[in-house]
Amino acid sequence: MKTLKDTIAQITLPTPFAVGDVHVYVLKGDRLSLVDAGVKTKEAWEALCAQLKMIGYRPEDIEQVILTHHHPDHMGFLEEFPNVDTIAAHPKLRPWLEREEDFFVRYEQFYLEMYKQSGVPDRFYKLLKGLRKPLKWTAKGTITHELGEGSKLPGHEEWLTTETPGHAQSHVSFFREEDGALIGGDHLLGHISSNPLLEPPFLEGGERPRPLLQYRDSMEKLLKMEIGDVYPGHGKIFDHAHALVHDRLKKQEQRANKVYGMFSEGTLRAYDVCERLFPKHVETQFGLTMSETIGQLDYLEHIGKLETFTDQNQTFYKVK
Repeated sequence: MKTLKDTIAQITLPTPFAVGDVHVYVLKGDRLSLVDAGVKTKEAWEALCAQLKMIGYRPEDIEQVILTHHHPDHMGFLEEFPNVDTIAAHPKLRPWLEREEDFFVRYEQFYLEMYKQSGVPDRFYKLLKGLRKPLKWTAKGTITHELGEGSKLPGHEEWLTTETPGHAQSHVSFFREEDGALIGGDHLLGHISSNPLLEPPFLEGGERPRPLLQYRDSMEKLLKMEIGDVYPGHGKIFDHAHALVHDRLKKQEQRANKVYGMFSEGTLRAYDVCERLFPKHVETQFGLTMSETIGQLDYLEHIGKLETFTDQNQTFYKVK
């Protein structure tokens, strides 16, 4: 007799990114599905084929791919499974697969304007040319089945979708109530804290997302669920989700307090804060450090400790 754990198999693939290996999951049910699809490198494809063979399958056996979010280490091999007829994901993932030029022009413009408003020095502007680089590790395609809050996974109706934006606007996780299993993508990792990453509004002209506030909301949502084993996108499978959530929220609040303390000097722009918060990493991990900094500023503004004003098209923060 099969146990519930027999219906899910973890496959681990190398990536060219600092985060290291990424996991994808084979789901067995009415359909044979792959949750996430790795990063498009020769080494990762060889590892995927070898590990599929170890559990009795080939790439040709995969019938659908289900995606947790749009980052390149999670959807690289979508085009490599000849018998896949369903790609299931949150609708906000769609432009990353369809790759229309207008979307990427707007994406790049968003960061350019954000840099200017944040007081970023000109030397960082060259990084805008590299925003599309990660696309070489991912796939093109289109979503055929949209997933939203409460959606059942096709062919695996015991798994329910829960929207968990923050790390990515397209991020969803999958929960099996019967045993509390959670396929969490990059939302909750056991060994490192996920980065809430800045993205442009999904709709042109819309309000900028506040990813750290979304991340906190998504984490607090997990506290209302009876979670057992968490199957993450990176790192080991673990079973102490609630304790980890409390720890992550507490550490984020501690970092926000550190940022708040910087305002004893007076008004600051986001880049001024980033330099102080990440003096050793702002040059080498500029995108990540700016996302983290603006996230903390969003949080402090949200709880009423900071307010903003604009001067010469730059945004300044001050104690409220």
